[in-house]
Amino acid sequence: MSEHSVVGLVIVSHSDLIARGVVQLVAEMSPNVTAVAVGGTADGRLGTDVEAIMHAVVEADSGAGVVVLSDLGSAVLSAETAIDLLGAEWAGRVTAADGPLVEGAVAAGVRAQTGGDLAAVASAGSDRSMRESAGDDSAPNAGYSRTVTLVNPDGLHARPAAEFVKLATSLGAKVTVNGTDARSLLGILSLGLSQGAVLEIATADPSAREAVDRLAALVESGFGTAT
Repeated sequence: MSEHSVVGLVIVSHSDLIARGVVQLVAEMSPNVTAVAVGGTADGRLGTDVEAIMHAVVEADSGAGVVVLSDLGSAVLSAETAIDLLGAEWAGRVTAADGPLVEGAVAAGVRAQTGGDLAAVASAGSDRSMRESAGDDSAPNAGYSRTVTLVNPDGLHARPAAEFVKLATSLGAKVTVNGTDARSLLGILSLGLSQGAVLEIATADPSAREAVDRLAALVESGFGTAT
């Protein structure tokens, strides 16, 4: 694997428009990640195409592996079939994530953008990520915390949330936001934070004060938009 390669994504939907739209969102948030859309059937109808998914996996791989995300039940089945048919050559190099298609794809893209390996990217795009990120909602004991107010008019929507998660991941410290892992985009989005919401950014690690302060400063700046 090249030291510069990142995990790729394949977006599988019954609709070509939906698949391409999700890929566009991933590209906006994570420009270094290759995401390939597979939507509809070969003749333009709603549905899925196993062979097209297999080709997309090959296209999306830059050496770090590929995560496949799907929308509805039969798309999930088609993705699993495609992975099986790729055979032993792809064992350990392609996997599926079971999260919601749009949010999961964006979250997986952000994790890939920040250098996550195949397992980390698949986890970020799964429902499990949201469940695991929702830990104790109280402040960690014997740690450090900052309380800040969200000033963005549109709240902590996908774009600023992605910036927050990228910074939290790059800092390498275990930090929570209102009890949710700051490195989990699905977890952060699930908080539904709107303008004026109070965020408690906290850590149980005394050596992570700088990480908390930098994340608090990002929020206070309106993610670069505050005047």
